[in-house]
Amino acid sequence: MHQHFRMFATYNRWANNVVYDAAAALDEDDLNRSTGAFFGSLIGTLNHVLVADRIWLKRFTGEGAAPAKLDSILYSDLPSLRHAREAEDTRIVEWIDSLSSKALAGRFTYTTVTDMRTVSQRLAPALAHFFNHQTHHRGQAHTILTALGRPSLSLDLIYFQRTEEGRAFA
Repeated sequence: MHQHFRMFATYNRWANNVVYDAAAALDEDDLNRSTGAFFGSLIGTLNHVLVADRIWLKRFTGEGAAPAKLDSILYSDLPSLRHAREAEDTRIVEWIDSLSSKALAGRFTYTTVTDMRTVSQRLAPALAHFFNHQTHHRGQAHTILTALGRPSLSLDLIYFQRTEEGRAFA
């Protein structure tokens, strides 16, 4: 199971780089243009993924900043947002690498952001949600990029597994 989550942590970092490389070709107006996506713009969507990752990592580890709102804009410019994204992706990979089989089979308890409930659940299913959530919103970012005239991106897990970095997981 550990190898499975290690693959998703590494894939997450790779896929984020693909999205951020494509976003770098946009000007500030396009980055902030409301496209009808759930978090409005590409900047809003990319911020949300970072916000959610920080919230979950705070829940998982007890460390780091956890924004209080899911639609927080932590960084309004792409270079700062990318720098923070890269640091968070490194943090995710390193934390997953540190997990034992016992930890993966264990439980954790946290308080929800939206309605302040206390929840206790097993770690492995929560990690599945964590990585699925990232993929879901990267798909929205991809849609925004194509709506703004950027070429379609190859973000499928199989494409990652065919890269040098991903071959270890194929």
